[in-house]
Amino acid sequence: MADAFKLVSTSGDQTVDVKPGVTLVVGRAVNSDVPIYDPTISRQHAQITASDGGVQIKDLGSSNGTFLNGSRITEAVATPNDVVMFGKVSFYVREVAKPAAAQPPKPAGGTGGFQPKAAGATIVRQLPISGEGNLGLAGVKRISMETPSEGIATIEAAKSAKKLELLLEISKALSRQQDVDKLLETVVDFTFQVMPVERVSILLKEPGAEELIPRVSKSRLGEGYASARHVPKTIVAQAVSERVAILTDNAAEDERFKGKSILMQSVRSAMGAPLMSSGGDVLGLIYVDNLTATHAFNSEDLDFLIAFSGVASVAIENGQLSDRIRREALVLSNFQRYFSPDVAKTIAEHSEQVKLDSGTKKEVVIMFSDIRGFTSMSEKMDPDDVALMLREYFTEMVDIIFRHGGTLDKFIGDAIMALWGAPFGSDDDADKAMRAAIDMQRKLIELNQHWAQTSKPAVQIGIGINFGQVFAGNIGSEQRLEYTVLGDAVNTASRLCSNAGKGEVMISEPFFQRLKFPPEVEAREPIKVKNKAQPVPIYLAKY
Repeated sequence: MADAFKLVSTSGDQTVDVKPGVTLVVGRAVNSDVPIYDPTISRQHAQITASDGGVQIKDLGSSNGTFLNGSRITEAVATPNDVVMFGKVSFYVREVAKPAAAQPPKPAGGTGGFQPKAAGATIVRQLPISGEGNLGLAGVKRISMETPSEGIATIEAAKSAKKLELLLEISKALSRQQDVDKLLETVVDFTFQVMPVERVSILLKEPGAEELIPRVSKSRLGEGYASARHVPKTIVAQAVSERVAILTDNAAEDERFKGKSILMQSVRSAMGAPLMSSGGDVLGLIYVDNLTATHAFNSEDLDFLIAFSGVASVAIENGQLSDRIRREALVLSNFQRYFSPDVAKTIAEHSEQVKLDSGTKKEVVIMFSDIRGFTSMSEKMDPDDVALMLREYFTEMVDIIFRHGGTLDKFIGDAIMALWGAPFGSDDDADKAMRAAIDMQRKLIELNQHWAQTSKPAVQIGIGINFGQVFAGNIGSEQRLEYTVLGDAVNTASRLCSNAGKGEVMISEPFFQRLKFPPEVEAREPIKVKNKAQPVPIYLAKY
């Protein structure tokens, strides 16, 4: 004989007994066996009958459809804890417990043996979560006091196969979604389809943060109930700190999870499972609950949530990795033009901490180099030869600047502006700039020898270097931004370059004082600089 079941509305205001041998018609008509007065319900909407292992549901051609766990059906069997929707009115399927067999009285004075739980006692189940990439079901053991009959075993096997098939389908669907925000929405939607929950929330860890940040939350009960801020902190704290999945089937009476948020929201049943990375770190948490019914979830639901969280964790970790790769690729493409490869890589890997757009005051080294007599020289050459020479010249000079840890600020015609100390600085920035300037002058000797073989004219450059405080950041318009520095220290470096003769490196007094390994220098007559009341002492570096 078929078992007895009941349908319990998710709002908690209607219960339908489904007994063996009785067929009930669900509809909006007054004479329906199960009247539901909702505009999405047809006059004769569906037919329900108790069957072996569940409730047989048959749609009677309704306008808005009948759904089982989110999928529209014509006829199907709903098993315990499935969610059935007639139109937009949803019900949980619950099995009616059979009366317990009478137990013989215990011997007087006996203290040993099994002690039954008191009615209404709270049960908390915890299962360890693994970060090794499995679905979280390994190691879960069930202990039964009796051997199940062949029929029950067959039903359980069919249900397990159905859940495994569903997990595989979910895994395929999630693997196709790379955008993390859309992925989280998909995870929540799947949760409603496969589990008897009223609210779902996902919290994630942001880079560099310890606390979980609410990312998405939805509720069957309406938008007013859908807030991830309502997730009980006590459940989150234990699930994350102990890396366990938690089921509490009467949260308000559970001494371990009593808290203001649980009591204020009247949380009845709840489950939470950490989202674990492949390395065993906590990515976040998936939380589900029921505000209207105790004992809404059982151990099978917890097992499935663990398996589901394992699948979701892999998808979320892959999505975050894809986001990071796209972000770093964008940063690299933007900054490799004027930062050395190592600096560009550092910016890409720490883009959240490196705030180039906001700008900041920094003490930096500024270098200018300029080709002497370039205008008159280029007038006598073919334009293609001029472009080729400049390309070869700039390639070699920029390579030297990058090799010594500098940042290319910009090209100004035939001039080069470079920085040390922005966006990252070090104690030996001045020495790096000094060595770069000397190497640039020496490299130019080799280039001139190369150009002489093709009858090209020799090129000579002057270099000026200064140290001082500047404003550093991305400067420009919405259409074009450029990382650069502004300030009097920049003007002084440019003035030094203008005063440097062919093959000379002219340095300022502040820069000279920063050098840990200064070269031999020769003092030159101080120069006047705009916005400076006193002439600026300068030196000619010898190499």
